[in-house]
Amino acid sequence: MSDESLPQTQEDIEKAAAEAERKAKKNKYRREKPWDTDDIDHWKIEEFKPEYNSQPFLEESSFATLFPKYRENYLKEIWPLVTTDLNKVGVGCVLDLIEGSMTVKTTRKTWDPYIIFKARDLIKLLARSVPYQQAAKVLEDGVACDIIKIGNILRNKERFVKRRQRLIGPNGNTLKAIELLTKCYVMVQGNTVSAMGPHKGLKEVRRIVIDCMKNIHPIYHIKELMIKRELAKDEKLKEESWNRFLPHFKKKNVKLPKKPKGPKKERALFPPAQTPRKVDLQIESGEYFLSKTEKSAIELQKKKDAQAEHAVKRQQERNQAFVAPKEAIVPVGGGKRKADEGDISLEDLKKKFQEKGAAKKRKIEADAAEDYVTTAPSKKKGKSKE
Repeated sequence: MSDESLPQTQEDIEKAAAEAERKAKKNKYRREKPWDTDDIDHWKIEEFKPEYNSQPFLEESSFATLFPKYRENYLKEIWPLVTTDLNKVGVGCVLDLIEGSMTVKTTRKTWDPYIIFKARDLIKLLARSVPYQQAAKVLEDGVACDIIKIGNILRNKERFVKRRQRLIGPNGNTLKAIELLTKCYVMVQGNTVSAMGPHKGLKEVRRIVIDCMKNIHPIYHIKELMIKRELAKDEKLKEESWNRFLPHFKKKNVKLPKKPKGPKKERALFPPAQTPRKVDLQIESGEYFLSKTEKSAIELQKKKDAQAEHAVKRQQERNQAFVAPKEAIVPVGGGKRKADEGDISLEDLKKKFQEKGAAKKRKIEADAAEDYVTTAPSKKKGKSKE
């Protein structure tokens, strides 16, 4: 043994003795527990049997919850099953269709003091559209439920609907992944998210749902849970921190493109002159010193001038309806003028008409001569008598 491991001075010896005495006092009343071995699961929930509590409760406990109108028909169908299951654990239940409420209460046969809270969770889940076959599992030991309210986190309705749909994912894939990793049943309905499962999984579900409504995508939590599940399989990493293995996603603020600034306005050395008041303008024009009668006469004259001006303008607008529109010049012959043709002068037009007239006259004369030739009488040749 080296000299460094031994106390070197009297002060060190006194400190070591005081430490040993303190430890002895701390463990003074601690006894050996031979029955407490490492193979005992301290977190296991033991079944509560009827013989543990044979006496009935002194007071009656009850819980009630309302349900929406559209759940009425379904609840009427499955209520006999609810009554049967709750009677097995000694809890009474009432369905009130007039008030639209469900009530559970303890009876003289109830032996489990916590079962009334389980029954309360059952009617809450039924009111939130959870199927009865699934909701009945909450009566089992080790299964708890959590109803997360998401309706009051966002004000914008459209944004709320988009983020709620993001929690479900395409074809419900995101919700299915959350259920597999947390070992919980999750159902999104209206303004609430209902979850059932172990307490550890419910804690993760609540964190995922709240963060999703705060614009953190569930895929980040899903990646983290997958990594944790793989790390839990390694026995060497049980006592170590997993922070170095988990992804750290930093929130990135995307910078928007800056708008180009316009040219700077030149600021005058002195401020602009003050605009004159209405009274100042009246004093300048002399209207301020007129009597009430004269002022009213001036106002009336202004009104008449404005009316006359407006009447002239209206008359001009009416007269526009009687003005003939400009007609396009159509060339003689009915055809469209070619774009490359220039304007025809008056002399050319007169010449053209004269040529057309002469051609027509010649045609008429030719037709008359032809008719005369075809219709002239022919001479008959008589027989000569010899």
